[in-house]
Amino acid sequence: MNKKNSKRPSETDWARIDALRDEDIDTSDIPELDASFFKNAVIRWPEPKATLTIRIDREVLAWFKAQGKGYQTRINAILKAYKEAHSNL
Repeated sequence: MNKKNSKRPSETDWARIDALRDEDIDTSDIPELDASFFKNAVIRWPEPKATLTIRIDREVLAWFKAQGKGYQTRINAILKAYKEAHSNL
């Protein structure tokens, strides 16, 4: 786990996870993937984001930037949630 991406310490026992051998991992609830799965698999790449210039109040932009790295992604997520909440109007 990348400590830069977490504000709270991980509660996972990473040393225990790292010590596991492949044969110690219970995969009984995961179906085997055979050739037919990969024959019918479809790769779906995400749509590229559009680049634009937008006017935002300085205080709003400053607030998002103060939240740390990834502020543009958070702005996008908020706008997307707004769109989804209002798409059935």
